[in-house]
Amino acid sequence: MVRQFLPLNGLRAFEASARHLSFTRAAIELCVTQAAVSQQVKGLEKRLGVSLFQRLPRGLKITAEGEALLPTVTSSFDQMATTLDRIEAGQVRELLFLGVVGTFAVGWLLPRLREFQKQHPFVDVRVSTNNNRVDMAAEGLDFAIRFGQGSWHGTDAFRLFEAPLSPLCTPKLAETLKSPADLAEATLLRSYRSDEWSTWFTAAGVTPVAQVNAGIVFDTSLGMMEAALQGLGVALAPPSMFSRHLASGEIVQPFPITISLGSYWLTRLQSKPQTAAMQAFSDWMFANIGPAQDGL
Repeated sequence: MVRQFLPLNGLRAFEASARHLSFTRAAIELCVTQAAVSQQVKGLEKRLGVSLFQRLPRGLKITAEGEALLPTVTSSFDQMATTLDRIEAGQVRELLFLGVVGTFAVGWLLPRLREFQKQHPFVDVRVSTNNNRVDMAAEGLDFAIRFGQGSWHGTDAFRLFEAPLSPLCTPKLAETLKSPADLAEATLLRSYRSDEWSTWFTAAGVTPVAQVNAGIVFDTSLGMMEAALQGLGVALAPPSMFSRHLASGEIVQPFPITISLGSYWLTRLQSKPQTAAMQAFSDWMFANIGPAQDGL
């Protein structure tokens, strides 16, 4: 309980006196009388029940208790001064913690994040990526951007846009693929969802190959696409999230057939109070999802 009622003036008088080892010089700095500084320090000592200084004929000597207290007081006043300077300069920033599925982070968010920061300089963004499995409460997240059907317990989910999947591979590998049926002979790269390729084959009018589940399995589309870039196989991934690879020619989409197995969602805990930073980010997101569906 003592800490709740420590006098600010007493702490300031103590800090200045400890730096100067003199009540007189502390009084000059604080623009008060020497008697006022002495009384403020005495009041603080009474509250704490210890002596912070030894009063000597020619100045002060700080006690062990004073030496223990001084770094904390000095640091606290420095932090207060820094914060006040930022407020006066209009530079107060609010933290925003985002958990983002890696594919969306690289394919959509990061290329646009600079524009968000320019529009909302008061928001200090912290981004962590994941493979769609996230514990918002445990990780202290304001928002999580996920892929799925929009149903996560205890959260409000706001649909952003679909991200249809299609085969993606290197141009060299694509030369061997004349029709969707040729994929039966290729190494198929997929995520943890075992039904992706069979669903795509059905959409393409091809009887799903029995070995469709024997392909290499990845926990993220980013890892799967890196494997595709190295020619390890054909990835089933969202072209809209890898438009830069497609534009550069590193990766091609051999067939236009796509399947949709879900959407990207902006989610937040229902128990999470809305902050100014959260409002700014969600407004910005929904103002930009139109251009997102046309690719980068």
